[in-house]
Amino acid sequence: MLDWARARAEAASITESWRQEGGPGGAVVIFDSNGVREALSGGFAVIEHGLAFTPDTTNRFASISKHILATLLLQADVPLDAALGTWLADLPEAFARLPLGRALDMTGALPDMMEVFWQRGVPYTASLSASEILAVAQRLPSLNGEPGLEMAYSNTGWRLGQLVLQKRLGIDYAEAVDRLMAEFDLPIRFPQDETEIVPGLATGYWRDGESWRRGRYGFHFSASGGIAGSAAGLARWASALLAGRGSLAGMLERLTAPRAFTDGSASVYRLGLVCSALEDVALVGHGGSLPGYRNHFLMAPAHGVGVVVLTNREEDALWLSLRVLAALLGRDLPGPANDAPTGLFAAESGPYWAELAPDSISFMGGYERLVSDGDNGLRSLPAYLDIRLRQTDNDTLEGTIGGVRRRLSRVPAGTALDRGLPGRWRERIFGAEIRIHPDGAAVMPWAGDAGTKTVLTALSGGRALADLSHGPWRHRPCLCLQADGSLHLASHRARVLQFDRIAEQGTRS
Repeated sequence: MLDWARARAEAASITESWRQEGGPGGAVVIFDSNGVREALSGGFAVIEHGLAFTPDTTNRFASISKHILATLLLQADVPLDAALGTWLADLPEAFARLPLGRALDMTGALPDMMEVFWQRGVPYTASLSASEILAVAQRLPSLNGEPGLEMAYSNTGWRLGQLVLQKRLGIDYAEAVDRLMAEFDLPIRFPQDETEIVPGLATGYWRDGESWRRGRYGFHFSASGGIAGSAAGLARWASALLAGRGSLAGMLERLTAPRAFTDGSASVYRLGLVCSALEDVALVGHGGSLPGYRNHFLMAPAHGVGVVVLTNREEDALWLSLRVLAALLGRDLPGPANDAPTGLFAAESGPYWAELAPDSISFMGGYERLVSDGDNGLRSLPAYLDIRLRQTDNDTLEGTIGGVRRRLSRVPAGTALDRGLPGRWRERIFGAEIRIHPDGAAVMPWAGDAGTKTVLTALSGGRALADLSHGPWRHRPCLCLQADGSLHLASHRARVLQFDRIAEQGTRS
């Protein structure tokens, strides 16, 4: 039996906390296959003008946008098993051979372009067009790894998928979105980047200490995360998906059809949607994050219900949506990861590391909430990345991360920086430079030749972690010495940049 009153009360407690705080806020909309059932909101859409955030306030969906592109590709009968090079010229050979389906289900090992730019010292606030981003992608030397082995989040496949759809339909992606949404009379659209005026758009905010600051993202949004619309509009769209109305007949089943790794095992990530569970109830949803915007929507298809949480503040929207849906379904929330180890862990070799907090895990910089699996183990609540770990002793974790078996050992306190790391390093293709000092201080690429300073955290085996931040986002690439004497820079989303040592000039006597 669905408990609508309890779900509304849970939603009200969330929105009321935003109202009482007097800062940015958001909306919580509960829906079923017939449409919106409850819609609540709190806080401000624009703090400086005192404009309230309502269920009809336009917000950025961020990565929730992805399944809309997947819907359009499926409606256009674009074959997912065809290689990207079928439609797109001038891609690197490894990119061109990759099947479109793997580019979309995050098993394609495509480097994420935002992180590639960040590793080269280009801030994500830089205004970059689609063509400028593609031009850099065309110069990349390789994929992150072998396709099909690992689920690693990347927006690049969705950028390329947008180009495929435009080739197929012969129209711009924004027009394709307009046509689809017109069928359901929905105010959902695709602005190309943050410079495009979007009427009534909520301002995104993030907290810097005790004050709120505006979020900014300069890159071309692309179909990976560019859709804008209201919480009520997204709920009506999701309701149509649940019901299979009109051209969406059977679409949810197609979007969530199993996607497999090369060994045949299934991934939780499908075509722009993540499959998970709350006790015995299968869930489908996706999150979205842009600086100052955090969103999530979750559906329980067997029960024909779902919830949308859109915010213009930096807050974990997955947990909020799960709270409301659990109340509606009469299910318990996942238990906390009690007695889970905390601290820094790393694999024996390679750039693979994880940092555990009492309620979360960061794997190579990819953050997920951590809960008990009910069997003395740990699991993520997969907003994006499926993680299942078990503590084999006080200093060792074993399990699967993104479908790959991992064994991670605690990094001993006081681990010394490898003597091979200090020096000057230059990236092979783009020319970015890193300078590492013997004491572990490093200057990483940033804003041309300005550079940004970090103190490296040493790992064993010629490895170290940088710690970089920009606005609300944190980036921790791993620097790894290679057998040929080069330096590899790798994060969860981008693992392709190689640096060579620059010989220091001797001094004259």
